[in-house]
Order: sequence, then C-alpha cells, then structure tokens
Amino acid sequence: MTTRASNPIRKALLASPAAILLPGAAAFGQQTDERAVWAFLGAFLYIFLIFAIALYVYHALALQVIAEKTRTPNGWLAWIPIANLYLMAEIGKKPIWWFLLCFVPIVNFVFIILLWVGVAEARQKPSWWGILIIVPVVNLIVPGYLAWAD
Repeated sequence: MTTRASNPIRKALLASPAAILLPGAAAFGQQTDERAVWAFLGAFLYIFLIFAIALYVYHALALQVIAEKTRTPNGWLAWIPIANLYLMAEIGKKPIWWFLLCFVPIVNFVFIILLWVGVAEARQKPSWWGILIIVPVVNLIVPGYLAWAD
C-alpha cells in the first residue's frame, strides 16, 4: 500500500492548480529558469491590464452615451475615475453629495446601487436594471443595455 505522500494521483491533483498558473517545470517542482517564471507572470499581467482597460473604456463610453441620451451636461466626466460617480448622480437626479458616500466602506454598496437605479429610471427603464449591477456577470451588460437599448 502506498503512503499518502507518495501516491502519484494525490501529487497530480495537488499540482494541478500550479500547473495552470505556472509553466510546466516550475509547477512540478523541477528546476527552472527564473526568467521564464517572471516572463509568464509579466505576460499574465499584460493580458489582465489589456482586459481591464477594455472594460474601463466600455464602461466610460456607455456612461457617456447615457449622459447624452438623458441630456445631462458634461458627459465627458464619464472618462474621469471619480467624476464619473458625480456624473451618475447628475444623471439619476440624486443629491450631488451622494457620490461622496460612494467612498465610505459598506455604505458605498448601497449608494452605488441607488445611483444605478437612478440612472435606469432616467433612461425610462425598470429600476430593477439598476439593482442588477450587483450580479457578477450581468453587471457587465447593464451599462451597455442602459446606454444602447431603445
């Protein structure tokens, strides 16, 4: 009977997550060139950065289109990180100081949802579209729907 440490199936199952994230030799404990690991991590960071920039552009463009369709002045504020919360408060006809509450921990979840509900109502959509912003994958669809749906 094999011991727990030397069981090859157990070793393979424990090494699987490492094999996904690291090049083969490093994942299985063999000696590897450290430059290869850094190159892999750099490539992963580069791909993540490109994805993050694409999401930011999508969100800013959607918010700017929403501002234009609701005839809210200064739609270009959608491209500035903190000013876009101010723009959302203007679009949703909420008190302007609400965007400051988006920086208070725990309270920010409630007020960001309320801002999105206000944006949805300003676009004459049901308010539950603003609540959908808390659903992980759907929150990527909500800004686009509010911006480009008729």
